[in-house]
Amino acid sequence: MSKGFASTADLAEKRVSFDEIGPDLYAYTAEGDPNSGVIVGDDAVMVVDAQATPAMAEDVIARIRRVTDKPIRWLVLSHYHAVRVLGAAAYRADHIVASAATRALIVERGAADMESEIGRFPRLFRGRDTIPGLTWPSLTFAREITLWLGQREVRILHAGRAHTAGDTVVWLPRERVLFAGDTVEFGATPYCGDAHFTDWPATLAGLRALDPVAMVPGRGAALTTPEDCRRAIEGTEAFTTRLYALVRAYAQRGAPLKETYDAAMSALRPDFGHWVIFEHCMPFNVSRAYDEALGIDRPRVWTAARDLEMWRALEGGGTGGG
Repeated sequence: MSKGFASTADLAEKRVSFDEIGPDLYAYTAEGDPNSGVIVGDDAVMVVDAQATPAMAEDVIARIRRVTDKPIRWLVLSHYHAVRVLGAAAYRADHIVASAATRALIVERGAADMESEIGRFPRLFRGRDTIPGLTWPSLTFAREITLWLGQREVRILHAGRAHTAGDTVVWLPRERVLFAGDTVEFGATPYCGDAHFTDWPATLAGLRALDPVAMVPGRGAALTTPEDCRRAIEGTEAFTTRLYALVRAYAQRGAPLKETYDAAMSALRPDFGHWVIFEHCMPFNVSRAYDEALGIDRPRVWTAARDLEMWRALEGGGTGGG
């Protein structure tokens, strides 16, 4: 292969930030690594996204303990990807919340995704021996559920299909603060290997209509102004729509996947190549966009073997057709 597979060469430690973005609302960020959110209620704490392993989740917990000693009773999963959910055991939360669609995806492909992502992100799975197994929600919902942390209202919304079919965001209507998961990124390349490109713009429109004043994106810095929130949504939409339009045009005229990938890299690199994990994401993104353009609505399951086969075809000079 012409370059290191996925993020296997990304071994440099990232600087962690733990920023208050609203009253008792925090963003755990790490220079483009997966983010977590923290909501401190009157009598309990809610965490949004768990990190990849219990060992890595301990750093989130340590930072929570610097600001409150209230128990962590709620954990929300924004979607099913292993880097988001497999650290759940560390929190010992009373309730793990996810959309019903996310639970169905864990049933269908959680084990394959775990093996796949561990192979792609060795640095993010430090302490993987502490993972007890797949993370299962104890509470699921179809479209929306409202919880009260004392007087603090927390709305958990299945935002629509975008990054995955089960994408969930957490919205605090009084504070107008959004925990967006990977439906929105900021200065980081959206991973689209399990995406629904056609639906993503409408999902983003729904988040834009909330008009957040602060946001924790899936990756990237905490956002603390309405302008930055809008920029993040607009940037995510620009990347995903431009990518899909190009890939669809190539796929529908019968171009092979390798030719389509090379064209996408050339077209998107000038504007987005500096974003975090661009090189990692693009082979997966183009592969999924190509499938969707050919009418495959349900993303094919990524396995460790499929990951490597695809990477060799696109990055190793092969002519694979996906």
